[in-house]
Amino acid sequence: MPTSPQTSSAMDGLLSRIQSGQCVVGIYGLGYVGLPLALRFAEVGIRVIGFDIDPAKVTSLNSGQSYIERITASEIERARAAGFVATTDFALTREVDAQIICVPTPLDSHHQPDLSYVTNTVDAILPYFKAGQLMSLESTTWPGTTDELLAPRLAEGGFTPGLDCALVYSPEREDPGNAHFTTAQIPKVIGGMTPQCLELGTALYAKAIDRLVPVSTTRAAEMTKLLENIHRAVNIGLVNEMKIVADRMGIDIHEVIKAAATKPFGFVPYTPGPGLGGHCIPIDPFYLTWKAKEYGVNTRFIELAGEINHYMPHWVVQKVADALNSKSKAINGSRILVLGLAYKKNIDDTRESPAVEIMSLLQDKGAIVAYADPHVPSFPHKRDYHFDLKSVTLTAETMADYDCLVLATDHDAFDYNALQQHAAVIVDTRGRLHGENVVNA
Repeated sequence: MPTSPQTSSAMDGLLSRIQSGQCVVGIYGLGYVGLPLALRFAEVGIRVIGFDIDPAKVTSLNSGQSYIERITASEIERARAAGFVATTDFALTREVDAQIICVPTPLDSHHQPDLSYVTNTVDAILPYFKAGQLMSLESTTWPGTTDELLAPRLAEGGFTPGLDCALVYSPEREDPGNAHFTTAQIPKVIGGMTPQCLELGTALYAKAIDRLVPVSTTRAAEMTKLLENIHRAVNIGLVNEMKIVADRMGIDIHEVIKAAATKPFGFVPYTPGPGLGGHCIPIDPFYLTWKAKEYGVNTRFIELAGEINHYMPHWVVQKVADALNSKSKAINGSRILVLGLAYKKNIDDTRESPAVEIMSLLQDKGAIVAYADPHVPSFPHKRDYHFDLKSVTLTAETMADYDCLVLATDHDAFDYNALQQHAAVIVDTRGRLHGENVVNA
């Protein structure tokens, strides 16, 4: 289809604004993915408007405060000095050149993909969308989302990607707590609906990201994200199953992993734990298995790993029952303190944390449950779990006051010597402790 002079002018103008650094970037969803990206664009001198439906987040950012532990108030202030503002008003979409969507994509109660956050965000943007804008989706999703859900919505508004607007998919790769890689240093995969979309998308992200990895289509980019995290989920499922086998055989799986990791080729160490957590690994496999059924494919290998990983919190609870039984106690009525609420150590991110599932299972069996996490002072709001709890301060008295401690997340801030000294019994899901009062799970 030939490009009209008016369309060409709109697209050329967008490219010119991006290349000159005069563009305005809108980040939709100011959580663990969107906020670091917003700060990075602001850092390189790009004006950023952050959009979120949570007024508390917007108020916090506009007052120079952070609600994510690893992001400091000084970082927020530097971004504000560079022109960053946060808002709940989607009408300000008119002012941006690029909309980058970083909203959650959870699973529903039936483990089906829930893309309502994505579609609701796009639908909120569309009344203010105009020719010469770029839309990028970063949320994890199934292959085909960009061209099957986003492109038709743009078409309903009279826009055609590659002609009068640009549409790309560029999956987020944030790793909370990883100090070795900043947002700028993590290579960014990107796929466009058309070659011109890809050109505009790469021009935009090149302003903030050191290395870009273009792929042929948005579907290839969507599948890349799933492969990355399914690879981890499957290997974690394998090592979790090995942990169960080793436990039955009286073998320390952590010793075995350390020994195997000395092989200089052909082996990558993965660490077992109480289950999968975070915003991607527990969810991504289900996105692909759901979509694969549309093509008549049953992803048995992936689903088996999912079953094993889903079982792990139940395995931990059984270990708690065994530990209490050794003390002539039952779970019902016992006081149990879960150590660590975040899904991995040294962060405040509790998304899909297996620690929360363990707490729920223990409470269902009649336990009096509490938690201690120096990174999570109060139990956060969640769709499926409700605990009116605050983090317990660990002292010799509080450690001894509980019938059982469960090490769910091995934060470096915990005093492991004190835990082992004062606890009646500890169920260790992370392989950090050894001793007569330690039960490995």
